[in-house]
Amino acid sequence: MSPMSRIDATFARLRAANRRALIPYFTAGHPSREHAVPMMHALARAGADVIELGVPFSDPMADGPVIQRSGEHALSLGVGLGDVLDWVREFRRDDATTPVVLMGYLNPIERMGAEAFAARAAEAGVDGVLVVDLPPEEAETLGPLFKSHGLDPIFLIAPTSTPARIAQVGRIASGYVYYVSLKGVTGSGALNVDAVLSALPAIREATGLPVGVGFGIRDGATARAIAERADAVVIGTRLIQEIEAAGPAHAVERAAAFIQGIRQAMDAGVSAT
Repeated sequence: MSPMSRIDATFARLRAANRRALIPYFTAGHPSREHAVPMMHALARAGADVIELGVPFSDPMADGPVIQRSGEHALSLGVGLGDVLDWVREFRRDDATTPVVLMGYLNPIERMGAEAFAARAAEAGVDGVLVVDLPPEEAETLGPLFKSHGLDPIFLIAPTSTPARIAQVGRIASGYVYYVSLKGVTGSGALNVDAVLSALPAIREATGLPVGVGFGIRDGATARAIAERADAVVIGTRLIQEIEAAGPAHAVERAAAFIQGIRQAMDAGVSAT
């Protein structure tokens, strides 16, 4: 029997404690290259259960203006996929348990070479890969390749996803699935909590995986509402706004305080129910 992955172990531990996963997203290399590893450690200490680390890319299709801006800044500093893997490796020297998921686009992986990327990611301590522009129909090769290196292929499911598409994701995905709560890019629109919650049971049944919800969670109140029924809450745009507002000197401290507040709101909500 193969050992339980860090992602599976994390969700199992949270289920046993009747808690939900908090998954913050930030762009690697923003606000500076030097912030990447300290930011990861600070988020883990503040209550993050999984860290989604954004790989900067020049032509993102799903990112709203805030995340795009952070990616452009990281690219201006020369941040590439190799740097991101190096930072995960450095993070692993002191944190052997917090799962790390890389979220980005297919082009940097293809430039490195899929096999080389999978091997380097696994060696660095990456746990999962979410490739935004890799639909399940085109993942017949990459999905098994990632799994063969112990990397969970994680996929997006949208409000417009058909039952057939959701079932297809369930056949190839592992770790968890990411439900996009809005019909738009990250950080856009108002979150309809009731609509999100009503979609979750069918996704969970079809995939057999924990379901995380993102794209619109901005504060403790919405995180708490989503956490009552979702398995995980993903928060990115608002976290990056906090990092920007703090400035480089206080970015890590401000990000950690924000995530700690979200963690407390989520735990209070689940305890109340």
